[in-house]
Amino acid sequence: MACVGHAMHIKESEVEVTAIRAQGAGGQNVNKVSSAIHLRFDVRASSLPEDVKERLLALPDQRITNEGVVVIKSQEHRSQDMNRIEAFARLLELVQSVDKPPKKRKPTQPTYASKLRRLDSKKKTSAIKSNRGRVL
Repeated sequence: MACVGHAMHIKESEVEVTAIRAQGAGGQNVNKVSSAIHLRFDVRASSLPEDVKERLLALPDQRITNEGVVVIKSQEHRSQDMNRIEAFARLLELVQSVDKPPKKRKPTQPTYASKLRRLDSKKKTSAIKSNRGRVL
């Protein structure tokens, strides 16, 4: 079980982990051993709070499928255990990124000086345009 935030947990039973062969060059070990990890986490079926699920599914992340499944592939290390730990760490990092709701923006008022500058520039522009009229 992995802990997220204060009260959230990701149960290992909710995560599907499969071992696959790593890609790329590597020699005999890569050809024989399934050391890479393919982690799948169904967000909609998980026990995460609803608001966290919504924020997670709204992320523009290519690791999240249209069905709401987070797919993480880890093949950095030579050992399967290290890749498993790395995959879980990436999943936790992704969930923790949406753990707290974004702060609401407070609209600010323009300052008195900025209002005066705006009105002054409008007066100048008006004067320039009024001088463009026909000469009598």
